Amino acid sequence: MSTPPAGTAPASQDRPALRRLLHTDPTDFAGRSWGTHPLHVTAAERGGDDFADLFSLEAVDELLTHRALRTPFLRMAKEGQTLPESRFTRGGGTGAGASDQVDEDRVRSLFAGGSTIVLQGLHRTWPPIAEFARRLGEDLRHPVQVNAYVTPSQNQGFSAHYDVHDVFVLQVHGTKHWTLHEPVIEHPLRDQPWDTVREQVAHRTAHEDPVVDTVLEPGDVLYLPRGTIHAAAALGGISAHLTIGVHTWTPDHIAGAALEAARARLRQEPALRANLPLGARPDDAAVVGPTLEQLRGALHEAIDSLDAAALARAFRTQVRATRRPDPAPPLAQLAAAEGLGTASTVALRGGLELGDDPARPDRLHTRLGWFDLDEDARAVVTALQDGPHRTDALPAPLTVVQDLVRRGLVEVQP
Repeated sequence: MSTPPAGTAPASQDRPALRRLLHTDPTDFAGRSWGTHPLHVTAAERGGDDFADLFSLEAVDELLTHRALRTPFLRMAKEGQTLPESRFTRGGGTGAGASDQVDEDRVRSLFAGGSTIVLQGLHRTWPPIAEFARRLGEDLRHPVQVNAYVTPSQNQGFSAHYDVHDVFVLQVHGTKHWTLHEPVIEHPLRDQPWDTVREQVAHRTAHEDPVVDTVLEPGDVLYLPRGTIHAAAALGGISAHLTIGVHTWTPDHIAGAALEAARARLRQEPALRANLPLGARPDDAAVVGPTLEQLRGALHEAIDSLDAAALARAFRTQVRATRRPDPAPPLAQLAAAEGLGTASTVALRGGLELGDDPARPDRLHTRLGWFDLDEDARAVVTALQDGPHRTDALPAPLTVVQDLVRRGLVEVQP
């Protein structure tokens, strides 16, 4: 069976989700802005699309009142400070005793008093956004998450700060004033958050002119590379925007994997596993020095021996863990498997990230875990990589296809 290495399948050349955000050639965006410069695209430049199909204030009310949200899917903040969860949650009552369920009455009171509502993880809790986030992640080939920020009129939920991931801001309701300043750390990593350089951030925003000072209207999109210092305040009326966080892969990820692989190779050398001399401790430079000299040559040799394909394979588990497979309603699919006929149409479940195991030809790795497949099941999966098929066109008995549906690898199409 031939499967593309996980995470290396090319993105759609059209990149429809990214193109919807920018309303321009994604290649131009990649060359001019991606990871380097902020970009503001107005609703008019985007053709008037206001994202009403993705989110709205009605969606906010639905989530707060009818979806039994629990923390951390909701946060609230005021004047730059996150509020304690106990101020907007309570128990769910009989049969739902979790103490951290959202209390819409407390939320209403806090919001009326100037607090910002932060709905987190909308790529998991709101279907239209979940579908869009899935498609955008495929276009970008970087993991994404989506939060919503709903701010009362003339209020600011958070003070000036930066994020350690790239951001697309989608204004969906009302207006919000944004000011952006140059980074104090270029391309900050996850262990370099803004509060570690709080004083530098405050100095820059107080003494330097912003690089962008603009008001977002419904349908506007603002792209911020990670590290861009930003602050936003609602103007007249309620303001709501979506924040799409892009957790970009970086050379640092590859460097970490390379060093781990090199260390694994070094540990095969008995001399590097031997005891330090009696009485020696690794906090003594006189002890560390000779070992470091020994390591330099061995480490160079280990790095030089690394194979790019093998290193890429080492990332497969990490890449698969960044998102879940596409939804597959369990009861509906089990019923469809029972009723499967020769004229039924089936397809591989989306988002599985298939990958072979060089050491186990019968094993298939996916986002659901690994599966041992016999020859017939392998043949079906291989055929379905070309797209949906009628079951009577597949190279295996119907019972094999039914089993793959029950295991969550294949789904029956309407």
